[in-house]
Amino acid sequence: MKKIKPKKLQKGNTIGILAVSGRIKEYERIENAKNFFENKGYNIVISDTCKTSHRYMAGNNDEECLNALHSFFLDKSINAILCARGGYGTLRLINKINWSVVQNNPKIFAGYSDITVLLNMIHKKTGLITFHSAMANGDFGGEIEEYTQNSFFNTLKGDADCFKAEKGINYKSGTAAGILWGGNLASLTSLCGVNFIPDEDLILFLEDLNEPVYKIDKMLTQLFNIEKIKKNVKGIALGEFQNINDINEFNEIFYELAGRLNIPICSGFKITHGKIKDTLPIGVKTCFDAKNGSIKIQETYIN
Repeated sequence: MKKIKPKKLQKGNTIGILAVSGRIKEYERIENAKNFFENKGYNIVISDTCKTSHRYMAGNNDEECLNALHSFFLDKSINAILCARGGYGTLRLINKINWSVVQNNPKIFAGYSDITVLLNMIHKKTGLITFHSAMANGDFGGEIEEYTQNSFFNTLKGDADCFKAEKGINYKSGTAAGILWGGNLASLTSLCGVNFIPDEDLILFLEDLNEPVYKIDKMLTQLFNIEKIKKNVKGIALGEFQNINDINEFNEIFYELAGRLNIPICSGFKITHGKIKDTLPIGVKTCFDAKNGSIKIQETYIN
């Protein structure tokens, strides 16, 4: 499938804040995000699903979320879509999305956590490069770290060229090339059973939080039981796994995985549910170096 590069973010553009996952519990945080971006010179449109909810999910129902997603892509005045938050809900939408709406109206689409589902499905189904990024509610709706906002704007303006790990572990040295792909481990694993894996060599990046080590092991095993993932993944870049219960067992899993797959793996990247995070393009050709802890972008990813 032909790769589609969205237009870069520029001051004066309109950003649509979209809720299609967990419900928004504190709407004032969305207002805070709106004020943040307006002070930076951007216009803001907020989806009605930021104000409505059913159970633990945004919107009155799935159809409302689906319509909000479609309408934001169809709206020519919206230049970029920033998801409000993660949680749960996007998996309920993927078999209902009209992918031609997305493909024919390409624009920046960004978020993380549960939004991992949409980031990867959009790229798989349309070829559109998407962005694993900070979000409106949890990041821009509070005290946003300078590093996080700088990475957000730098990447969405097309200026990112390398992401560096800090204080990570080199589980297995080596270099590998492939498109950058992944996100939240639990969300990515939830896609098992649908056609979600790109037909290219992959540099898999992962993060998660509040998952015990045995569940991390279980999810990795589930993913790598898929022959296509085992074949296509050429390297693994680990972000932060917050609140794990046993760091030694966690490290053992990745030493074993590196040995079993014979691929480079290292940790320490600023890919996280935490406050300091990088914004990464999904679907972009990269070179991964586990020894040096670097992911270098090998092509332009935005117009």
